[in-house]
Amino acid sequence: MASVILHRSQKKRLEQGHPWVYKSEIATVEGEPEAGQLVNILNHQKRYLGTGYYNPASQITVRVVSYKPLESMDKAFFVERFQNTLQHRERFTKGETAYRLVYGEADFLPGLIVDRFDDILVIQLLTLGMDVCRNDIVEALVQVIQPQGIYERSDVSVRELEGLEQVKGPLYGECPRHVTVRENGLAIKVDIVEGQKTGYFFDQRENRASIEPLMTGWGGRSGISLQEVEQDGITKELPVNKSGSVVTFPYWDGATVLECFSHTGSFTLHACKYGAKKVTCLDISQHAIESAQENVDLNGFTDRVEFVVDDAFQYLRTQVKGVEEREKRSTTGTGKNKVDTSKPMTPGVGRTWDVVILDPPAFAKTKSAVPGACRGYKDINLHGMKLVNEGGFLVTASCSYHMRPDIFLETIQDAALDAGKILRLIEWRAAGKDHPQILGVDEGHYLKFAIFEVRSR
Repeated sequence: MASVILHRSQKKRLEQGHPWVYKSEIATVEGEPEAGQLVNILNHQKRYLGTGYYNPASQITVRVVSYKPLESMDKAFFVERFQNTLQHRERFTKGETAYRLVYGEADFLPGLIVDRFDDILVIQLLTLGMDVCRNDIVEALVQVIQPQGIYERSDVSVRELEGLEQVKGPLYGECPRHVTVRENGLAIKVDIVEGQKTGYFFDQRENRASIEPLMTGWGGRSGISLQEVEQDGITKELPVNKSGSVVTFPYWDGATVLECFSHTGSFTLHACKYGAKKVTCLDISQHAIESAQENVDLNGFTDRVEFVVDDAFQYLRTQVKGVEEREKRSTTGTGKNKVDTSKPMTPGVGRTWDVVILDPPAFAKTKSAVPGACRGYKDINLHGMKLVNEGGFLVTASCSYHMRPDIFLETIQDAALDAGKILRLIEWRAAGKDHPQILGVDEGHYLKFAIFEVRSR
């Protein structure tokens, strides 16, 4: 087997568990390896470090698949790896039949993503080394999982860095465009053909469930309290409003919620499940909103959700301007400070919510994009927290790897300073258990998720 020999000065990344070897770290190549072929990785003293697949066209020239000598990535190799990944998911996502089955480097299969939607698998082959193993991968998945169908969603630009074209389509069996799965007891319809990436984002499963405590406990603000009331000769504890009337609306104690960047409406669904009174579900994509609406209808939450197709940045700014205008009207003075209150406010602006949820796409896909991403994250968080009712909650996330946790928190703190808010961190989370992380592989630590209580200074 051919070998790549690293420079004496190469970083200790491999010894720390990182599976990438960059072109600049390779001193020499012994033998004539073909692209996609396995090579041994040796240090400058020719001590064996691992085995990985080779692609001279990529800046990441070798990706490690084994730390013991390996002759080939054949069907048997993939069967063993898939059995291990299945065992991990069955241990940590008990009872679930929809999850990320293979998470690339973290499952010792760099360049391969497999998402499971019950009997349908959706795969991404992101590198040449995995692309040349396509048939063995499919056969091994069929043996281990016995799916109804396998669909490929390798329509991602990262393949072009490997000298590959973007492709998608069925690879095995019958693959319906839409599949309905369950997450945390909710039914979710997923578009595996046209949905983003593989059709759904499993990495927020546990985070979506973590909003449950935020969804109830709001009735008191409206003057509603539980009181003993006699009805038909029976004393019952019922919700009663300030006027002494019994409240019949079952979600009287629920939160008002705004979900921005909703995609398929996953946070909206969880908010409704956990008792929200009213949810505003917003996304710039009409297709995404249509998917969210289908999911809301599927779970019987239709009466509690309104849908908005709009740019989240613009929508948040417009609502904040409305809030500021209303505040000016309530404290109007004379002369220059006088506001013409005879003109009606623009309908639908100036709204606030008990809980605002911000789960945007990645703003920083490269290191050089971080400054611009910081401005974007600050913008949405600043306006988002201004729309949270006093003592309410801001739920915010970033899936940009280059947006390091300390930078993300500093950006939110800067936003709070400008907004005149004090934030109390209630919860700090990462990706779920079906997205394990290898210590030393910082790229796997991409998702940041936080819940803040918001108060005014």
